[in-house]
Amino acid sequence: MAESILYLTELVGLKVFDLKGRRIGRIKDAALVPLIDPVRVDRYLVGGGWAWLTIRHDQVRSISLDGLYLRDELLTPYHDDEYMLRLVRDLLDQQIIDVQGRKVVRVTDVTLLISQEAGHDVLRIWEVDIGLRSMLRRLLQGVLPPRWIRRIQAPIAPRSIPWQFCNIVEPDPQRRLRLNISHELLAQMHPADLADIVEELSPEDREAIFETLDSEVAAEALSEVQPEIQAQILESLEAEKAAEIIEEMAPDEAADVLAELEEETSEEILEEMEAEPKSEVQELLEFPDDTAGGLMTTEYVAVPEQGAVADALTALKGNEELLESLNALFLIDAEGRLSGVVPLARLFIASPQTPLRAIAVAPAAQVSVRERQDRVTELFDKYNLLTLPVLDEEGRLAGVITADDVISILRKR
Repeated sequence: MAESILYLTELVGLKVFDLKGRRIGRIKDAALVPLIDPVRVDRYLVGGGWAWLTIRHDQVRSISLDGLYLRDELLTPYHDDEYMLRLVRDLLDQQIIDVQGRKVVRVTDVTLLISQEAGHDVLRIWEVDIGLRSMLRRLLQGVLPPRWIRRIQAPIAPRSIPWQFCNIVEPDPQRRLRLNISHELLAQMHPADLADIVEELSPEDREAIFETLDSEVAAEALSEVQPEIQAQILESLEAEKAAEIIEEMAPDEAADVLAELEEETSEEILEEMEAEPKSEVQELLEFPDDTAGGLMTTEYVAVPEQGAVADALTALKGNEELLESLNALFLIDAEGRLSGVVPLARLFIASPQTPLRAIAVAPAAQVSVRERQDRVTELFDKYNLLTLPVLDEEGRLAGVITADDVISILRKR
């Protein structure tokens, strides 16, 4: 494998020879054209005298540590092309996202694979190098011959990332499009891992990622980000995009995020939101942060107390997006007052005709929307609660507080 690879640090400065073996310059940079091929080096930029020249990949006969040999001498002057991703200018020393390792890394070198295509040599990006080996190559670049450097680095274990797991962050929307940069791999990550990555990036790079993520994925990731960074991200986005993300969040989380923003920004986002989620969030924003009302979410499942198990199962099917976080549903009377709690497990061992009252239990605790935060955490601790019902001034069920909400409070302390 060693004979069939070339490091970017070796490629830069490599001599270029014409058909007669005469040296015409040295390579200064190389570029991909991702819209044509995402891994093949498409152009080599050569400095020869006062101007740079461009060598297309199909004008190369062979390439190795001994030099790049042409098979076509009709070279053209180099003109900057926005569809090119230049390896030295745009990749070397830049921060990228290692999707597989779920972290932000800095590129120290690039490993290129030499292969044959239509009878001539081509280079393809194989890996991005980030370890001590690549740092050594950088330090010794131009000081020692490449073959000597390879011998010196041999005892050091390589640290690299396969190119397919590298995600480049480009703030400019137009350039992202031209370079065919997507964040599909990021969208497949766990929201907590994506949040960790986002927190390491610059504000411009965070904005670039959230602009392109699906709103649902962006909402899940934003929920995991530190509050001050949440605010920075939303303030950097257009109000319409920010509203789309906020609409995908749980109402209590959305209210918490909007409460961190400047009032003007918060109002602009609310104006762009659909009527139903907007109403839920505005209702929650009316409560102080340190009260049960400020902690609760309006995402819960309630069914009439005179219903049967079949009715409860139907209600659950209508709220599939909540199933992961649900552990109980609530019975309410005709006025919306809480009359009982049904643990979900009881639904699956009862017949569909069983009255819900027969399998309901009294809530271990309940609080009003004005209850203090400290009291809420005391109740969760005392009764080992997973869910705590919250009632309005008339005793109607207004929302619920979950154990996750309490854990978040304790972490902030």
